Formats: sequence, structure tokens, C-alpha cells
Amino acid sequence: MSDKKDWPKEVEALKAVQLAFDLSSDIQRAFRVAAAMQDLNTSAMVRKALNLPYRRKRIRPRITVTLHEEDFEQLAARYNLPADDRAAIRQRVAEELGQFATAFLADQDTPGK
Repeated sequence: MSDKKDWPKEVEALKAVQLAFDLSSDIQRAFRVAAAMQDLNTSAMVRKALNLPYRRKRIRPRITVTLHEEDFEQLAARYNLPADDRAAIRQRVAEELGQFATAFLADQDTPGK
């Protein structure tokens, strides 16, 4: 069990209210792109636009994706790995995503695009 001194933070978190806004795709894209360009998450970008306090950098900058058993089987076949070697599959996926990002960024720097 945590120290009682930590409880005020827990109580404060429970009082927070999460709001969702139905905005056009263009507005949502603008916030996602602006956030990515400033190394912020989208929520922090919204807080920044509203001139509210926000975290300057992402705490855990990561990308998440849900993979099903069939996805692991397909990736294992692609990488010639056993389907149950999740660590090796994860490593190869990370490498492939890195290659995608490198190619994407290089393509964005190409004049005339």
C-alpha cells in the first residue's frame, strides 16, 4: 500500500474530468501534426493552445498497436521466426517501423513533394 502522503495526488486525479470534442478531421490532424512536430502528445497540444499548463515532453514517447494471434503468425512468417518468439518479433517490428520512419522523413525532405 502506498504512503498516505501520496493520497492527495490520487484524490486530485480522481477529480479531473476528461472531455472529448467532436472536431473536423482537418482540425484533429492539425493538432496531431502540431503535437508531433513539438514532441508533445495531442492532449498537451490542446492544453498549450488553450494556454493551460502542460508537460513539455512526453513521459513515455511510444507508439502502441494491438496485435492479435494471427498478426503474430503473419509477422513470424514474414521475418522467418517462430510465432511464439514475441521478443524477436517485437524487435523486428521496431526495426521495420524505424525503416518506415526514415524513408518517410527522407521523402518529406525531397524537393518537389
